[in-house]
Amino acid sequence: MGDDLGDEWWAHEGKSDPSEAEEDDETQERQPTEKPNAQTKPEKRKRVTEKPVQAKKKKKSEQKECVTPQKQTDEEKSTKPKKKRKKKTITDVLSSSEPKPGCPADLQNLVTQYFSDKRSVIEQEELKLLDSCFLSSNDLTHTLSSYLKQVCPKWAKIQKQHTEKSSVVLLIVCSSALRAIELIKQLTTFKGAAKAIKLFAKHIKIEEQVKLLQKGVTHIGVGTPARINALIEKEGLTLRALRYLVLDWNWRDQKLRRMADIPEIKLDFMKLLETGILNGCKEDKVKIGLF
Repeated sequence: MGDDLGDEWWAHEGKSDPSEAEEDDETQERQPTEKPNAQTKPEKRKRVTEKPVQAKKKKKSEQKECVTPQKQTDEEKSTKPKKKRKKKTITDVLSSSEPKPGCPADLQNLVTQYFSDKRSVIEQEELKLLDSCFLSSNDLTHTLSSYLKQVCPKWAKIQKQHTEKSSVVLLIVCSSALRAIELIKQLTTFKGAAKAIKLFAKHIKIEEQVKLLQKGVTHIGVGTPARINALIEKEGLTLRALRYLVLDWNWRDQKLRRMADIPEIKLDFMKLLETGILNGCKEDKVKIGLF
């Protein structure tokens, strides 16, 4: 009953307790913080809508990345040098074809082709050889001895009649020194008492060959066109007694080339024909055989 009525009660009606005032302050502080929460909700929605756009961009970028290597490959294809087709060589052609024996027409064609741009038309007509200038050709069934026995049936008589030095009766022309040695070995059953000489440059000096030719009578010479030409130029070898010229025509080396297929050998062989063999054939003194 002893209430203090000193304070006027109506003056504090609009005011509440301090605790209530603090709660009001907190609610006021919470209200601004809750407002941005309400604003963030649409932002989240925007992010959701942006995600597929980003994915599409990634897909597009991936497609671009996939396209770029194709362009590079096209550029690489254009920059890569094209493979050149290999030209067919004599070896390729001959390896796929069966060997055919040589004939007089082959030699005649070789002579006309070589002199086509070196002689006039009239001179080329003079170079043509008659069929009577040739011996029978090897049909690829003969050895050298059996072939020579066929084309030189009177060899024993011919070798006895030969007495001239620095000259041979039978001249065998081949493409190399090794081939010449092989042919000399094959002559054993044919030559009899006849004397054969090596006419090539390998391991033999030309002066030694000149001395051997001048020293005694030689019946058979086996060698390469280059050394035979050199001996003729030095007058170490003459063609006065020559009666048979046998060409190692059908033999082929490791590359399947014949004597006429090698440019250097063909050139030297043509020079050899010009030294007097073609004239000897026209005069019916020399016969040519293709072995």
